[in-house]
Amino acid sequence: MYSEKIGLKIYNLAKEIWSYPRSLTGKGNVKTLSKFAEICPNLNIKYVRSGQKFYDWKIPNEWNVKEAYIIDPNGKKICDFKENNLHLVGYSIPVDKVISLRELIPHLHSLKNLKNAIPYVTSYYSRDWGFCMTENQREKLKEGKYRVKIDSILKKGKSHYGEILIKGKLKKEIFLSTYICHPSLANNEISGMTLGIFLSNWINKLKKKRYSYRIIFIPETIGSIMYINKNLKKLKNNMDAGFNITCVGDEKNYSYLPSKYGNTLSDKVILHVLKYSVKKFNKFKWTDRGGDERQYCSAGVDLPVATLMRSKYGLYKEYHTSLDKLGTVVTAKGLGQSFDAYKKIIEALENNYKLKFKLRCEPFLSKRNIYPTMYDAPNSERMITSDMLRHILSYADGNNDLIDIANLIDCPIWKLYPYVNVLKKNKLIK
Repeated sequence: MYSEKIGLKIYNLAKEIWSYPRSLTGKGNVKTLSKFAEICPNLNIKYVRSGQKFYDWKIPNEWNVKEAYIIDPNGKKICDFKENNLHLVGYSIPVDKVISLRELIPHLHSLKNLKNAIPYVTSYYSRDWGFCMTENQREKLKEGKYRVKIDSILKKGKSHYGEILIKGKLKKEIFLSTYICHPSLANNEISGMTLGIFLSNWINKLKKKRYSYRIIFIPETIGSIMYINKNLKKLKNNMDAGFNITCVGDEKNYSYLPSKYGNTLSDKVILHVLKYSVKKFNKFKWTDRGGDERQYCSAGVDLPVATLMRSKYGLYKEYHTSLDKLGTVVTAKGLGQSFDAYKKIIEALENNYKLKFKLRCEPFLSKRNIYPTMYDAPNSERMITSDMLRHILSYADGNNDLIDIANLIDCPIWKLYPYVNVLKKNKLIK
């Protein structure tokens, strides 16, 4: 089972924003965030200026592209940015000249092991230029003169990001982070941001929220470093659990990448949801990290952030290439399933109290009409209910939260919600 309707909505949004030219900065990011604000109106679009320093890093100049292409010796346009924005190396400087094939070759990128794939290549922090093409295209290039045209603008500007703060009863927060910087990569990038905005919208509509929620849409690495630098004290004081959302669109096994020590509430809830939701999942080590969990869990930051993905970034063959497409790698079903998994995580956290039994020894359940007055068959519904109530009470010593109790009695937490409500109603736990 999965949320088919929501999966299709996420997929259709991914199709709509597919061609927006996203990077660390630029109009494509603003266009993406503006689209998200239509879905979740409390998304605040913010920015930092080029040159601002955050720890060891500086925000780069703003980069925008009007057009970019190569004209081959036969007059044919190849590597057209308008046809596929992966054709241009990210942050390429302006170029307009005619050069030989020998001069062009050092600026071309392709993959010999995936001959029909355009690779994703960037040059964020050094002034350079280049084009990406399939190896099949590269092999057909002939000697002659090539016109290289890159109409790009690199100047002092802004790097935009999005932030949503949804207030609950508590100051304590659940933190969600996802990326907005890669163009035309379905699983690696678009799946996380589109699922993130629909998840934000669902959280916004939750009634009686216990936690507050902080959701951010940032360019990878520089964005998380910037955000930590601006908000570290607040994050350390308020964050109970955090999740880096990426690579959530395919239908393959889930992948879990822990926080640095794997001992946070974030780790506990991911492992619990996976244990009782799927037959098999991939468990990685902290040393396998590669996304923004590097920043959130770095020494001196040490936030409780873990990552739940489908195929792990870097480990599926289409990663960082034009083969990472909607319809082949990312599907509406995959997005819907991942949405459900994160929904279960949020619901588990919302219901995850430490429970304390108010009495001593087992309570007299019959007088509360929650235990049969006459002995029933062992597997009757009333006996199962009374057994579950007593199991929960036996571990409700004030030290165990509901996830702990669910693990101890080998039961998914979501099956315990109605039993906990019965115990609350009868004033047996606090």
